[in-house]
Amino acid sequence: MADLSAAGAVPALPRLARSRLPVPGVRRPPLAPVAGIVHLGLGNFHRAHQAVYTAEALRHSEGPWGIRGVATGRGRSSHPVIDGMAQQDELYTVLTLGHGQQVAAQVPGVHHPGLLAAQQAPEVVAAIGSDATRIVSLTVTEKGYSLAPDGRSLDLDDPAVRSDLTGSGDPVTALGLLVRGLQLRLRSHALPVTLLTCDNLMDNGGHLRALLDEFIGALPGPERDDLQAYFAASVSTPSTMVDRIVPATTDEHRALVARCFGVRDTVPVAAEPYRLWVLEDDFRASRPAWEEAGAVFTTDVAPYELMKLRLLNGAHSLLAYFGLLRGLPRMDQAVSDDLTGAAVRAAMTDEILPTLTLPDDVNGPSYVDELLGRFANPALGHHTAQVGSDGSLKIPVRWAGAIGENLRAGRVPPVLALGVAAYIRVVTGGPDAYDEAALGTVLDPATARLRALAAGAGGPAKAARVLVESGGILPEQAAADAEFTALVAEYATALATPYGIDAALSEALRAVRR
Repeated sequence: MADLSAAGAVPALPRLARSRLPVPGVRRPPLAPVAGIVHLGLGNFHRAHQAVYTAEALRHSEGPWGIRGVATGRGRSSHPVIDGMAQQDELYTVLTLGHGQQVAAQVPGVHHPGLLAAQQAPEVVAAIGSDATRIVSLTVTEKGYSLAPDGRSLDLDDPAVRSDLTGSGDPVTALGLLVRGLQLRLRSHALPVTLLTCDNLMDNGGHLRALLDEFIGALPGPERDDLQAYFAASVSTPSTMVDRIVPATTDEHRALVARCFGVRDTVPVAAEPYRLWVLEDDFRASRPAWEEAGAVFTTDVAPYELMKLRLLNGAHSLLAYFGLLRGLPRMDQAVSDDLTGAAVRAAMTDEILPTLTLPDDVNGPSYVDELLGRFANPALGHHTAQVGSDGSLKIPVRWAGAIGENLRAGRVPPVLALGVAAYIRVVTGGPDAYDEAALGTVLDPATARLRALAAGAGGPAKAARVLVESGGILPEQAAADAEFTALVAEYATALATPYGIDAALSEALRAVRR
């Protein structure tokens, strides 16, 4: 372990490379000469989670478990992670940052040269279709699944989806890449394959399967019929739950690698010490011995998924929007703030926990305490604007279920209602809602649409009603519940006034405790 507070200027250092490992505190990574895994979504989370589990599994059991990472962003001509890893023998450092002044590091070392889907789609399809590939995994976030506004079905109106269905050019969507790769496997009589989604979607394996079924069903007849039979017989889509807080990489993380380990790494990843991976044990071909690295295999992932989505992800989003309105740039500041921390704890304990059937090995109140402690880790530097981005895609997954179950039980959840109002304020209020210059921009694909709806409504209360009722943020039951909608509108009015967030949080806390 090295000291985070180590000071001094960072000298010019050699780049991280296999020839320079091990360095003090970092083991030499295992060799993975065959890429049996193709991973779509070469982001920080994958590199700090699945790649770490795979590297540790290879220390216990050999296998063809190198990872061919694919950057899936559309329209890119380059990618900093692919470029950076290519200059470092496909290596990078994972920094594990605790609450104290200590940092641990590891170098997974399991990646093969990466691919940029926007420029190398045929190579991506060939990698998915290769007989050497046993698993195709995904962390493309909610927006990578080409979802329709209902949040469940395939968006057949998306021009990219329509283009991928015709096959008139290289595939550009994640689903298009998968389907064209499966077609190649079918034609070459490749071994069965597992498609392993690790994104925050409830029943993510079943959801992926349903979307692929829709996509395949929309193909022209001859393509459709053969592929449907192959998909049913030779492709599994197990569900998973992933859990580790992984913030965006900063220059401070790069400086930490240099100070502590004496090498230059342009693409390190920082993460909290905690990690969990729960997987449905349904693999059509072989898989790494991930259980040796601590992964949990089960026949029912659903309780873990729901617990994580509603408690961890749901609370994270609440903290982000409340923190932004309170002028707090980091998540640890938001959870340590008296009002936001207390309100989010109340939502977790009184509005979300009652909607869950927890796994047998989880104690609800203890899990809440553990989560709040993880959020409070200042070393992660997780920004509220980052966590608050893409809320139109996250809220239907993270909040809608708990809101709906509270309403069915005859309860109106005040903190979750305030969360909806806070999201609306952040996304539609622009620079008047929060200090964008100081806190950062909250990016959301629905911003323009929601602002247009709000602008024509006439005042914050009416705007909130319109957005709840027809903005696609919440399911029909919540949108149609007069008491819930009225409460969101009441909070929206308060949030449009100076210091309104303080009063609204205090009122929501009083309402929970009544």
